Amino acid sequence: MSLLREAEKCLANQGSHAALNALITTLHQSGQWLERVRDADARRTRGTPKSEVDGRLVAVKDNICTRDLPTTCASNALNKFVSPFNATVVQQLEDAGAIVAGKANLDEFGMGSHSIHSSFGPVRSSRRGHDAENLSAGGSSGGSAVAVATAQCYAALGTDTGGSVRLPAAYTGTVGFKPSYGLISRWGVVAYANSLDTVGVLGRDVASVRHVFGVVNKHDSRDPTNLSPSSRSRIDSHLRMPALASRANSPLRIGVPLEYNISELSSSARHAWSRSLAYLRRQGHSIQTVSLPTTKLALSAYYVLAPAEASSNLAKYDGVRYGSRPEAPDGNASSESYLYAKTRGEGLGSEVKRRILLGAFSLSADAMDNYFIQAQRVRRLVQHDFNAAFRACQPLISSQMGTKSESADAGVDVLICPTAPSSPPCISSLIGPDATSSPLEAYTNDVFTVPASLAGLPAISVPVTTESAGDAEDGDLAGIQIIGQYGDDELVLKVAELLEGRHL
Repeated sequence: MSLLREAEKCLANQGSHAALNALITTLHQSGQWLERVRDADARRTRGTPKSEVDGRLVAVKDNICTRDLPTTCASNALNKFVSPFNATVVQQLEDAGAIVAGKANLDEFGMGSHSIHSSFGPVRSSRRGHDAENLSAGGSSGGSAVAVATAQCYAALGTDTGGSVRLPAAYTGTVGFKPSYGLISRWGVVAYANSLDTVGVLGRDVASVRHVFGVVNKHDSRDPTNLSPSSRSRIDSHLRMPALASRANSPLRIGVPLEYNISELSSSARHAWSRSLAYLRRQGHSIQTVSLPTTKLALSAYYVLAPAEASSNLAKYDGVRYGSRPEAPDGNASSESYLYAKTRGEGLGSEVKRRILLGAFSLSADAMDNYFIQAQRVRRLVQHDFNAAFRACQPLISSQMGTKSESADAGVDVLICPTAPSSPPCISSLIGPDATSSPLEAYTNDVFTVPASLAGLPAISVPVTTESAGDAEDGDLAGIQIIGQYGDDELVLKVAELLEGRHL
């Protein structure tokens, strides 16, 4: 299929699936992008494409800055904001020939697990046997996931703080990849929690995710959290050590974390998990149980740390530096009375306000020692648990270099577990007069994704379909998560390729 025809099909799907509310802004039917696709087609015909994404349409989550399209973060506070520059990841894609297919809907400022907290309305997903407007798309990158699932774009960028790429991927039957923290630049990405935020990639298969990841996996000096060339070289050298390099041609050791086998795990997720492990065993890989004892504390620690960072990051939306300024109480637009309170009260949604309050409390003088400091200690223990479980050392920790990687019997290569504890809920149970789910219940959806985020590890969710005794039901489709040691992103993608598209 030509790139032009592919782009036209994506645009047609944007129109036919508009009710799903996946995209906030879309491409017009005519414009400069059309010439760019034709030029890319010509380059591909000559055998000189700029990259694997040359001429492809890529959706961008609306908390990633774009110069030509608004960046709203799905918030009334930024409903008129247009960035004067592209985020680094957007510029990298455009330099590689990709075209921004539109800005994807999300939970406001990335805060949510179902993409229902948006000033543009909730994102809706569909699966076989369900009303197309009645299922959660997951969050907060739900718009990106639905756009990919319904072929409104070739691939999409999202952001993952505690599972915001992987959970929507599991709910929509797509592939969602969160790379190691620091590999992809965050410059131009509106911050939620700086120490956790990671730009991720969603695609219909692992190959498309690889193509986008290959373009954006580069050093950016403007982002102080981005890995330097020397650190990247150090990781590469570590992975080329004989004990680790040999994994390419030998069976892998697959770890099964015991603490992830919770009582709340749905039968479909449990079935997909066990069948995936059985399939890998048949391929010659060994299965080993591991213990991550601090996992039970990870979710609580995350919902202390992330809101604390968010309360600081969102202080700038005050109607002076950023944010749409409301009319003052006295009707005088120039009056400064109550400006801060009104701007935040009218511009920010309920979930964002809730997390700001949680974060402000945990950072207060009376609560910091009991909440924020303790959560940081838990985070360190979570990292320690993962480091003890993996065969490879954490390559950026000097004290670990050479202690385990020389032994083939020490630890596992990757961990495999469900991405979400259950199938996507109905939107009607989350919002509206018949809502039965509380915000606390929404937070628990991140129970399997948060630990990897706290440790900064690469993780990917791939859709796995298991056969039932009767007719195949949609509940048999589940997301399986693969977690690797820091910097071991290539191995994570390799194992994902083994599982993707399997009917087990």
